[in-house]
Parts: sequence; structure tokens; C-alpha cells
Amino acid sequence: MTLGLAVGFWIFYREVQRANAWDDRFVYMITGIAVGGALGERIGSIVGSVAESGVTSVLDAWLYGGRSILGGLAGAYVGALLGKRVSGYPGKTGDYFAPAIALGLAIGRIGCFLTEPPGRPTNLPWGISVPEQSIAALPGCPGCVAGQPMHPSMLYEIAFLVTCFVLLQRFKNRITEPGETLVIFLAAYAVFRFGVEFTRANPPDIWGLTRSQVFIASLSPIFILKILRQYRRGTYAGLLHSPR
Repeated sequence: MTLGLAVGFWIFYREVQRANAWDDRFVYMITGIAVGGALGERIGSIVGSVAESGVTSVLDAWLYGGRSILGGLAGAYVGALLGKRVSGYPGKTGDYFAPAIALGLAIGRIGCFLTEPPGRPTNLPWGISVPEQSIAALPGCPGCVAGQPMHPSMLYEIAFLVTCFVLLQRFKNRITEPGETLVIFLAAYAVFRFGVEFTRANPPDIWGLTRSQVFIASLSPIFILKILRQYRRGTYAGLLHSPR
């Protein structure tokens, strides 16, 4: 996670330098992202622990609970908006953050792959099994105990995020509307994450969907409306049609 954050902020700084767009007020925004992301990634664990064990479990949930990338992204987004509001920075910075988030998340997911249950059982030839000496370190993984091949779901996500990073670097100049690169990336990641959840080890919670899928579904109307509005304005014309 630390390496992912460091690389992400380095990519952001590089993108800003290339555009000659550095502003000292970015310090407020970066601080808001760091604080908001840290809070957001823990909110799910804290809410669940409070519901089950009461307020006294908040500290344990903060120290030992799981982390949610979706919650972290949401918290970081809110933190960036607050940082801009406090500093008075009026511009859009999503184009600088989109490739940084993609590569940073990909690196962070390497840690998830090494320390979390791989995914749901599968008969596909690339299914992976957990070595016996590692089973005790992966609680909540019945497939590990049974020795079943499982989806390498984190590897799916790493491959998707690295691909997004490459595509964002290649096609970023085709979208002229400031900030829209981040919108497209987040929308694509939301669609992918909803689908890949069916291969992950997370148990279904509501209507046969995981909590992450419910969270994504609740936010999807916002993305759909925004993308449709920008599409009608011709914002994505350069992306959909190759320049001659």
C-alpha cells in the first residue's frame, strides 16, 4: 500500500510537471486525499463492527479491520474536493490523478494477492491453489482448506488496472474537457469491479450481491448521467473517432 501511494503521487507530480500546472494549493488537496482515503478505506469495517459489537469496537476496527479500496477512493475524492474548497483552487485535476490512481491501485493489489483469499473455486486452467503452509494465514477461505483451484481475482484486477494506465497515457490528449479522464476511468473501474466481484471470495450480502457491488450499483446512476451528458456535448468525440 505504501509503495502504491508513493508511486501514485509520483505519477501525479510527473503529470502536473509535464503540464506545467503545479500550484502550491495542491498541498491542501493532497492532504485532503491522504486523510480522506485513510478514513474512507476504514469506514466499512467500522460501520460493520459498530453494528455487531457497539461503539466500543471502533478502535479495534480501525486498527485491525479490513480496508476497502472503493471506500478509500470515495474518501479520497471527497478529501480532494474539501482541499480545493479550503485552498480556493478552482481548476479540475482529475486528468492528473487518473493514471496515478490506476498504477497505484495495481501495485496495492499485489499485496492483496499475497495476503488475501484468491477467489471463488473455479475449473478454469489458470485457477490457483494455496500452499498448505499458507492456509492458516488466510482465514475465511474454505477453498484454501479444501485444496480447490480458485480464481486469481487480484491478478485479474492488476491486469485491468495496468491496461487502464497504458490506455490513459496513450489516449489522454483526445479528451479536451478537463477532468473527464478521471470520470471515464472511475466508470470503467466500477463496471469491471462489479463483474470481477463474482470471482472474488467476498460473500454475498444483499440480493445475492456483495457489499462492494451494492455500493457500486448505488453510485452508478451518477456516472451514467454524467457520461451521457458529456457524450451529448461531444466531449468524447476525440476518443471515439481516431484523428486523421
